[in-house]
Amino acid sequence: MHERKIPLNLNCGLDLIGEVLYGKWKIRLLWFINEGHKRPSELQRKIPDASRRVLTIQLKELEDHELITKVIYPVVPPKVEYSLTDFGKTVIPIISALGQWGDTNEKRLRNVILKRLEN
Repeated sequence: MHERKIPLNLNCGLDLIGEVLYGKWKIRLLWFINEGHKRPSELQRKIPDASRRVLTIQLKELEDHELITKVIYPVVPPKVEYSLTDFGKTVIPIISALGQWGDTNEKRLRNVILKRLEN
């Protein structure tokens, strides 16, 4: 079992959100599942920079946090689909607001990120 280097801290809402949504691809996975991309292969095509292993791990974590559900159909080859739970749907407006903030501040954010990489 994985042992945490930093103790778990769940003292406020921001700590809880960080624990549930921490992961490079989780917000994108939730967004794409909301848009109707439900199969693992579709999600992999939408996020080509992510390895299949990392996507699988992060999908499992989202499932464990009750934001998505996984349905395995009894066919050959196996068919798997993910969908948002009612609880998962409640985070979509927040993700949308974050995306709009990013779009509004795109130039500034791009500049500070690139400046940081130069140092």
